[in-house]
Amino acid sequence: MNLNAGEVLKPVFDFLDNAIADYGVYLYLALVWVSVVVLVWVFSGGLRRKFPNQPHIRAGIGIVIQPPANPLQPTPILYHDDGDDEV
Repeated sequence: MNLNAGEVLKPVFDFLDNAIADYGVYLYLALVWVSVVVLVWVFSGGLRRKFPNQPHIRAGIGIVIQPPANPLQPTPILYHDDGDDEV
């Protein structure tokens, strides 16, 4: 009994080599379309866990626009006097 990985998997690799040589373009096109379907499924929430009897929570996006500071008004200068007037 031969348990060498190279010889055990040789028929599998031969099959894959022949399949890619004969049908490589069709396999590529099929995998591209399958990947598009998988991406649509993932982006539509296919990987989210669904818990029964849990309320649906919707969150919106809020945009806050702050007007710029008035450039004509100088910024206030804060002065802190600690009461230590030694010279």
